[in-house]
Amino acid sequence: MDMVSKSFTQVRYWRRRRRMTARGGGGRSVAMKMKVKRLQKLIPGGKGMQADRLFLRTADYILHLQSQIHILQALAKFYQPSASASASASV
Repeated sequence: MDMVSKSFTQVRYWRRRRRMTARGGGGRSVAMKMKVKRLQKLIPGGKGMQADRLFLRTADYILHLQSQIHILQALAKFYQPSASASASASV
């Protein structure tokens, strides 16, 4: 393949690709919409929310879940029987 036909083929490829993305084709926008819909189902209050607000709500929800995990870990550590208390109880 000579240089001219190779560059012409590349130009056709990029033009076709640009046309597809401008029309919303190529599957990317469909896949993105499906992922947003799936995320809307996971996040409380996320149904019908716009993507930008949904991403902010998702970040807040992740922080909320992380704080719950830290609190539960602290409670488990607090209520865990200590080694000295179990040794004195067995005597």
